[in-house]
Amino acid sequence: MALRTQSVDKAGVEALLTSARFELMPFESFDEEIDHLPDGATVAITTSPQLGIERTVEKTEQAAAAGYDVVPHIAARYVEDRAQLIDIADRLVAAGVTDIFVPGGDREEPAGTFESAYELLVALEETDYEFEEIGITGYPEGHDFLDDETLAAAMDRKAPYATYIVTQLCYDPEAVIAWIEAIRARGVDLPVEVGIPGVMNYKRLMEISQKVGVGDSIEFLRKTTGVLGFVKQLVGSRGTYEPDDLVDGLAPYADDPEYGLRGIHVYTFNQTPDTEQWRRRRLS
Repeated sequence: MALRTQSVDKAGVEALLTSARFELMPFESFDEEIDHLPDGATVAITTSPQLGIERTVEKTEQAAAAGYDVVPHIAARYVEDRAQLIDIADRLVAAGVTDIFVPGGDREEPAGTFESAYELLVALEETDYEFEEIGITGYPEGHDFLDDETLAAAMDRKAPYATYIVTQLCYDPEAVIAWIEAIRARGVDLPVEVGIPGVMNYKRLMEISQKVGVGDSIEFLRKTTGVLGFVKQLVGSRGTYEPDDLVDGLAPYADDPEYGLRGIHVYTFNQTPDTEQWRRRRLS
Protein backbone atom coordinates (compact mmCIF):
# COMPACT_ATOMS: atom_id res chain seq x y z
CA MET A 1 0.00 0.00 0.00
CA ALA A 2 1.04 3.64 -0.42
CA LEU A 3 0.88 6.09 2.43
CA ARG A 4 -1.50 8.99 2.08
CA THR A 5 0.90 11.83 1.41
CA GLN A 6 4.53 12.53 0.74
CA SER A 7 4.41 15.99 2.40
CA VAL A 8 4.79 16.38 6.14
CA ASP A 9 1.53 16.64 8.08
CA LYS A 10 2.73 19.07 10.74
CA ALA A 11 -0.47 18.91 12.79
CA GLY A 12 -0.29 15.12 12.83
CA VAL A 13 3.36 15.14 13.83
CA GLU A 14 2.61 17.57 16.65
CA ALA A 15 -0.29 15.45 17.89
CA LEU A 16 1.82 12.28 17.95
CA LEU A 17 4.88 13.82 19.59
CA THR A 18 2.98 15.87 22.16
CA SER A 19 1.21 12.80 23.53
CA ALA A 20 4.18 10.44 23.25
CA ARG A 21 4.76 7.80 25.91
CA PHE A 22 8.27 6.77 26.87
CA GLU A 23 9.30 3.21 27.67
CA LEU A 24 12.15 2.67 30.14
CA MET A 25 13.83 -0.49 31.34
CA PRO A 26 14.27 -0.75 35.14
CA PHE A 27 18.07 -0.97 35.01
CA GLU A 28 20.53 1.01 37.11
CA SER A 29 20.32 3.92 34.68
CA PHE A 30 16.57 4.29 35.24
CA ASP A 31 16.78 7.07 37.85
CA GLU A 32 19.02 9.19 35.65
CA GLU A 33 17.12 8.53 32.44
CA ILE A 34 13.71 9.46 33.78
CA ASP A 35 15.00 12.90 34.81
CA HIS A 36 15.43 13.80 31.14
CA LEU A 37 11.74 13.28 30.36
CA PRO A 38 9.13 16.07 30.47
CA ASP A 39 7.50 16.77 33.84
CA GLY A 40 4.48 14.54 34.30
CA ALA A 41 5.36 12.38 31.28
CA THR A 42 3.74 9.01 30.82
CA VAL A 43 6.39 6.37 31.46
CA ALA A 44 6.01 2.68 30.64
CA ILE A 45 8.30 0.42 32.69
CA THR A 46 9.25 -2.95 31.26
CA THR A 47 9.68 -6.28 32.99
CA SER A 48 13.33 -7.31 32.79
CA PRO A 49 14.37 -10.95 32.31
CA GLN A 50 17.31 -10.29 34.63
CA LEU A 51 15.50 -8.34 37.36
CA GLY A 52 11.99 -9.79 37.35
CA ILE A 53 8.56 -8.32 38.06
CA GLU A 54 9.47 -7.03 41.54
CA ARG A 55 11.88 -4.45 40.13
CA THR A 56 9.17 -3.23 37.76
CA VAL A 57 6.76 -2.69 40.63
CA GLU A 58 9.41 -0.97 42.74
CA LYS A 59 10.31 1.48 39.96
CA THR A 60 6.62 2.06 39.29
CA GLU A 61 6.05 3.07 42.89
CA GLN A 62 9.12 5.33 42.77
CA ALA A 63 8.17 7.05 39.51
CA ALA A 64 4.54 7.52 40.55
CA ALA A 65 5.66 9.15 43.80
CA ALA A 66 7.80 11.53 41.73
CA GLY A 67 4.74 12.69 39.79
CA TYR A 68 4.98 10.67 36.60
CA ASP A 69 2.04 8.93 34.98
CA VAL A 70 3.30 5.34 35.09
CA VAL A 71 2.28 2.29 33.05
CA PRO A 72 3.97 -0.85 34.39
CA HIS A 73 4.40 -3.95 32.26
CA ILE A 74 2.82 -6.85 34.13
CA ALA A 75 4.31 -9.64 32.04
CA ALA A 76 2.27 -12.79 32.57
CA ARG A 77 5.10 -15.32 32.51
CA TYR A 78 6.91 -13.44 35.31
CA VAL A 79 4.00 -13.58 37.78
CA GLU A 80 4.11 -16.66 39.99
CA ASP A 81 0.46 -17.11 40.91
CA ARG A 82 -2.84 -15.45 41.77
CA ALA A 83 -1.56 -14.41 45.22
CA GLN A 84 1.37 -12.51 43.70
CA LEU A 85 -0.94 -10.96 41.11
CA ILE A 86 -3.20 -9.66 43.88
CA ASP A 87 -0.20 -8.30 45.77
CA ILE A 88 1.05 -6.51 42.64
CA ALA A 89 -2.39 -5.05 41.90
CA ASP A 90 -2.72 -3.88 45.48
CA ARG A 91 0.61 -2.06 45.36
CA LEU A 92 -0.16 -0.48 42.00
CA VAL A 93 -3.52 0.83 43.15
CA ALA A 94 -1.91 2.22 46.31
CA ALA A 95 0.64 4.02 44.11
CA GLY A 96 -2.14 5.61 42.07
CA VAL A 97 -1.57 3.57 38.90
CA THR A 98 -4.62 3.47 36.62
CA ASP A 99 -3.07 2.03 33.44
CA ILE A 100 -1.20 -1.25 33.00
CA PHE A 101 0.24 -3.11 30.03
CA VAL A 102 -0.04 -6.91 29.96
CA PRO A 103 2.32 -8.74 27.57
CA GLY A 104 2.97 -12.46 27.69
CA GLY A 105 6.64 -11.98 28.57
CA ASP A 106 9.73 -13.47 26.98
CA ARG A 107 10.70 -16.09 29.56
CA GLU A 108 11.15 -19.52 28.00
CA GLU A 109 9.53 -21.09 31.07
CA PRO A 110 6.87 -19.23 33.06
CA ALA A 111 7.67 -18.37 36.66
CA GLY A 112 4.47 -20.02 37.78
CA THR A 113 0.79 -20.24 36.90
CA PHE A 114 0.42 -17.98 33.90
CA GLU A 115 1.48 -19.16 30.46
CA SER A 116 0.00 -16.23 28.53
CA ALA A 117 -1.28 -12.69 28.79
CA TYR A 118 -4.81 -14.00 28.28
CA GLU A 119 -4.60 -16.21 31.37
CA LEU A 120 -3.39 -13.30 33.50
CA LEU A 121 -6.10 -10.98 32.13
CA VAL A 122 -8.78 -13.52 33.04
CA ALA A 123 -7.33 -13.93 36.53
CA LEU A 124 -7.17 -10.16 37.02
CA GLU A 125 -10.80 -9.83 35.91
CA GLU A 126 -11.76 -12.27 38.67
CA THR A 127 -10.18 -10.10 41.39
CA ASP A 128 -11.62 -6.97 42.98
CA TYR A 129 -9.07 -4.75 41.23
CA GLU A 130 -10.00 -2.61 38.25
CA PHE A 131 -7.73 -0.44 36.13
CA GLU A 132 -9.06 2.29 33.87
CA GLU A 133 -6.75 1.27 31.03
CA ILE A 134 -5.26 -2.11 30.10
CA GLY A 135 -2.98 -2.53 27.11
CA ILE A 136 -2.18 -5.65 25.11
CA THR A 137 0.43 -6.36 22.43
CA GLY A 138 0.10 -6.12 18.66
CA TYR A 139 2.54 -7.40 16.01
CA PRO A 140 2.49 -5.38 12.74
CA GLU A 141 5.29 -7.50 11.25
CA GLY A 142 4.30 -10.81 12.78
CA HIS A 143 6.04 -12.95 15.36
CA ASP A 144 9.00 -15.29 14.93
CA PHE A 145 7.37 -18.18 16.77
CA LEU A 146 3.66 -17.66 16.09
CA ASP A 147 1.89 -17.56 12.73
CA ASP A 148 -0.56 -14.81 11.81
CA GLU A 149 -3.61 -17.00 12.45
CA THR A 150 -2.43 -17.78 15.98
CA LEU A 151 -1.68 -14.12 16.66
CA ALA A 152 -5.12 -13.09 15.44
CA ALA A 153 -6.84 -15.67 17.63
CA ALA A 154 -4.81 -14.55 20.65
CA MET A 155 -5.76 -10.91 20.11
CA ASP A 156 -9.43 -11.81 19.71
CA ARG A 157 -9.33 -13.59 23.09
CA LYS A 158 -7.56 -10.73 24.86
CA ALA A 159 -9.41 -7.80 23.29
CA PRO A 160 -12.51 -7.95 25.56
CA TYR A 161 -10.25 -7.45 28.60
CA ALA A 162 -8.26 -4.56 27.11
CA THR A 163 -8.78 -0.89 26.28
CA TYR A 164 -5.89 -0.38 23.83
CA ILE A 165 -3.11 -2.08 21.88
CA VAL A 166 0.62 -1.28 21.87
CA THR A 167 2.53 -2.47 18.82
CA GLN A 168 5.91 -4.12 18.94
CA LEU A 169 8.84 -2.15 17.57
CA CYS A 170 8.47 -1.45 13.87
CA TYR A 171 10.34 0.88 11.52
CA ASP A 172 7.90 0.75 8.61
CA PRO A 173 4.83 3.04 8.72
CA GLU A 174 3.27 1.22 5.77
CA ALA A 175 3.41 -2.06 7.69
CA VAL A 176 1.78 -0.42 10.71
CA ILE A 177 -1.05 1.15 8.70
CA ALA A 178 -1.69 -2.07 6.75
CA TRP A 179 -1.80 -4.04 10.02
CA ILE A 180 -4.28 -1.58 11.56
CA GLU A 181 -6.49 -1.91 8.49
CA ALA A 182 -6.32 -5.69 8.84
CA ILE A 183 -7.34 -5.79 12.50
CA ARG A 184 -10.14 -3.28 11.85
CA ALA A 185 -11.41 -5.57 9.10
CA ARG A 186 -11.52 -8.37 11.70
CA GLY A 187 -13.64 -6.21 13.98
CA VAL A 188 -10.94 -5.21 16.50
CA ASP A 189 -11.65 -1.56 17.28
CA LEU A 190 -9.28 -0.93 20.21
CA PRO A 191 -7.15 2.24 19.95
CA VAL A 192 -3.59 1.60 18.80
CA GLU A 193 -0.45 3.00 20.38
CA VAL A 194 2.32 2.61 17.79
CA GLY A 195 5.67 1.43 19.14
CA ILE A 196 8.57 3.33 17.59
CA PRO A 197 12.31 3.36 18.35
CA GLY A 198 13.89 6.36 19.98
CA VAL A 199 17.13 7.93 18.79
CA MET A 200 19.95 5.40 18.91
CA ASN A 201 23.24 4.56 17.25
CA TYR A 202 24.07 1.26 15.65
CA LYS A 203 26.68 0.16 18.19
CA ARG A 204 24.40 0.90 21.12
CA LEU A 205 21.53 -0.91 19.45
CA MET A 206 23.64 -4.04 19.06
CA GLU A 207 24.67 -3.90 22.72
CA ILE A 208 21.12 -3.39 23.95
CA SER A 209 19.66 -6.09 21.75
CA GLN A 210 21.78 -8.65 23.56
CA LYS A 211 21.47 -7.09 27.01
CA VAL A 212 17.68 -7.17 27.05
CA GLY A 213 17.55 -10.73 25.83
CA VAL A 214 16.13 -10.34 22.33
CA GLY A 215 18.68 -12.78 20.97
CA ASP A 216 21.27 -12.41 18.28
CA SER A 217 21.70 -8.80 17.11
CA ILE A 218 21.27 -9.68 13.45
CA GLU A 219 18.10 -11.59 14.30
CA PHE A 220 16.83 -8.53 16.14
CA LEU A 221 17.42 -6.33 13.11
CA ARG A 222 15.74 -8.87 10.86
CA LYS A 223 12.66 -8.94 13.08
CA THR A 224 12.26 -5.16 12.98
CA THR A 225 12.81 -3.88 9.47
CA GLY A 226 15.28 -6.14 7.71
CA VAL A 227 19.03 -5.83 7.87
CA LEU A 228 19.51 -4.07 4.53
CA GLY A 229 16.81 -1.47 5.14
CA PHE A 230 18.06 -0.70 8.61
CA VAL A 231 21.72 -0.41 7.58
CA LYS A 232 20.74 1.85 4.68
CA GLN A 233 19.03 4.21 7.12
CA LEU A 234 22.01 4.16 9.46
CA VAL A 235 24.51 4.90 6.72
CA GLY A 236 22.41 7.80 5.50
CA SER A 237 22.25 9.27 8.99
CA ARG A 238 25.95 8.73 9.82
CA GLY A 239 25.28 5.90 12.23
CA THR A 240 22.43 7.40 14.23
CA TYR A 241 18.81 6.42 13.76
CA GLU A 242 16.12 9.08 14.22
CA PRO A 243 12.49 8.07 13.67
CA ASP A 244 11.52 11.04 11.47
CA ASP A 245 10.35 8.99 8.49
CA LEU A 246 8.29 6.74 10.73
CA VAL A 247 6.54 9.61 12.53
CA ASP A 248 6.01 11.51 9.29
CA GLY A 249 4.46 8.42 7.72
CA LEU A 250 2.03 7.96 10.61
CA ALA A 251 1.12 11.64 10.97
CA PRO A 252 -1.63 11.80 8.28
CA TYR A 253 -3.55 9.13 10.20
CA ALA A 254 -3.19 10.71 13.64
CA ASP A 255 -6.71 12.15 13.82
CA ASP A 256 -8.52 9.64 11.63
CA PRO A 257 -11.08 7.74 13.75
CA GLU A 258 -11.03 4.84 11.28
CA TYR A 259 -7.44 4.07 12.32
CA GLY A 260 -7.81 5.01 15.98
CA LEU A 261 -4.22 5.98 16.68
CA ARG A 262 -3.96 6.52 20.42
CA GLY A 263 -0.44 7.93 20.00
CA ILE A 264 3.14 6.71 19.88
CA HIS A 265 5.00 4.57 22.36
CA VAL A 266 8.72 5.37 22.25
CA TYR A 267 11.09 2.50 22.96
CA THR A 268 13.90 4.65 24.39
CA PHE A 269 16.26 1.78 25.27
CA ASN A 270 17.17 4.04 28.20
CA GLN A 271 18.64 6.70 25.94
CA THR A 272 16.23 9.46 26.84
CA PRO A 273 18.39 12.61 26.40
CA ASP A 274 18.90 12.09 22.66
CA THR A 275 15.32 11.02 22.11
CA GLU A 276 13.86 13.95 24.03
CA GLN A 277 16.12 16.43 22.24
CA TRP A 278 14.94 15.03 18.93
CA ARG A 279 11.27 15.22 20.01
CA ARG A 280 11.58 18.84 21.13
CA ARG A 281 13.42 19.78 17.94
CA ARG A 282 10.62 18.33 15.82
CA LEU A 283 7.98 20.11 17.87
CA SER A 284 9.77 23.43 17.54
